[in-house]
Amino acid sequence: MRSRLDEQLNTLNRKIIELSAMCETMIATASRALLYGNTELAQQVIQDGMGIDQSEREIESLCVKLLLQQQPVAKDLRQISAALKMVTDIERIGDQAEDIAEIIPFIQNQKMEDGGLIHKMSVATIQMVSQSIDAFVKKDVNLAEDVIKQDDTVDEFFLEIKKLLIGMIAKNPQDGEFVLDYLMISKYFERIGDHAVNIAQWVIYSVNGQWKGEV
Repeated sequence: MRSRLDEQLNTLNRKIIELSAMCETMIATASRALLYGNTELAQQVIQDGMGIDQSEREIESLCVKLLLQQQPVAKDLRQISAALKMVTDIERIGDQAEDIAEIIPFIQNQKMEDGGLIHKMSVATIQMVSQSIDAFVKKDVNLAEDVIKQDDTVDEFFLEIKKLLIGMIAKNPQDGEFVLDYLMISKYFERIGDHAVNIAQWVIYSVNGQWKGEV
C-alpha cells in the first residue's frame, strides 16, 4: 500500500513540475514578445495556454484519488493539500501570461518611457516563479523564503512603473489607452509575483507544516 502511495505521490510531483515548466515558458515567451513587439510570439503564448486547463484537471483528479483511495499520513496530507493549492496558482500564472500576450498586438508600435523598466520587472517576476518551483522540487524552505522576500522588489517595480505611466498620461492625455495597456501588463506581472509567493508559502507548509500566508 505504501509503495503504491509513494508511486502516485511521485507522479503528482512530476505532473506539477511539468505544468510549472509550461507556465514558466509562457511567461518568458510573453516577456520576449513584449520586449520586441513580436505578435507571433504572443500568439504562441496563447496557443500554449490551451493545454494548461487540462493538466490542472488531471492533477486535481489525482489529488482527490490519493485522498479517497489511499491512506496518507500527516506529511502526505500536507503534500497533497499543498499540491491542490499550488496547481491553482500555477494555472493562474499561465492565464496571466496569456493576458499579457493578448495585449501585445495593440501596443506593438507604441513604447512607454523607460521601457527597460517593465522588462526588469518581468525578469524579476520570472525569477520568482522559477525559484518557487525549484524550491518545490528540492523541498528547499530557505529558497522558498527567498522568493517571498523578492516580492518586495516586484512591488517596487510596479509602483515605479505606475508613477511613470501617470506622468505620461498627464503630459499626453491622448495616449491614455496605450498607457492603460502598459499599466495592465505591469499589474499582471505583479500578480504573477503574488502567485509565486503563494507557491513558495505552500512549499514551506508541505515541508514543515507552517503556513505564513492568507488562505
